[in-house]
Amino acid sequence: MIKYEKSDHPENSIETKELKDGEEEQQITEGPNGQIPEEGPSREELLEFLKQKDEEIAKLNDRMLRMMADVDNMRKRLEREREDIICYGNEQLLKELLPVIDNLERALQHGGDQCDPKVIREGIELTLKNFFSVLEKFGCKPFDSLGMPFDPRYHEAVMQRESTEYPENTVIEEFQKGYTFRDRLLRPAMVVVAKGSARH
Repeated sequence: MIKYEKSDHPENSIETKELKDGEEEQQITEGPNGQIPEEGPSREELLEFLKQKDEEIAKLNDRMLRMMADVDNMRKRLEREREDIICYGNEQLLKELLPVIDNLERALQHGGDQCDPKVIREGIELTLKNFFSVLEKFGCKPFDSLGMPFDPRYHEAVMQRESTEYPENTVIEEFQKGYTFRDRLLRPAMVVVAKGSARH
């Protein structure tokens, strides 16, 4: 017959079994809920667990190397595209300017001593208009300065001149046109600025 004896404290209770002849005494410690704890994982199970983790680490490492290679390839591609933009960024502009050069060359071929100066002037004006059209297509425009108040952001004063026709600090003559490229100043206008007042 087997008897069990428990201590007053369930968490530390001990079961004792009557021993038969030749049996050694064994004590089993119960857990907090009166359950006998199971044995830990075996060596084989631990080795299998480590093997699985090594495989997971290898997969993650391979994935990281592939991502690094993709990033490096993207960086190289962007660098090549940037170099192409620097080298060939004006290609389309130059193509658009070629017809203007063609018109100028035709004007020189057909021009001569017998040619009417009025016809030559009209041809030049037409070519210049075509040239401005190309520049405007790419965001480059001249801006008006004559009669405008002097603005140091857009005007470069080469001299001042007394004037009774224009108010003081007004652009009265333009030596060289100013141009903007999109929203930036490309070249300031070289101007003459009124020195005196229109009223005396």
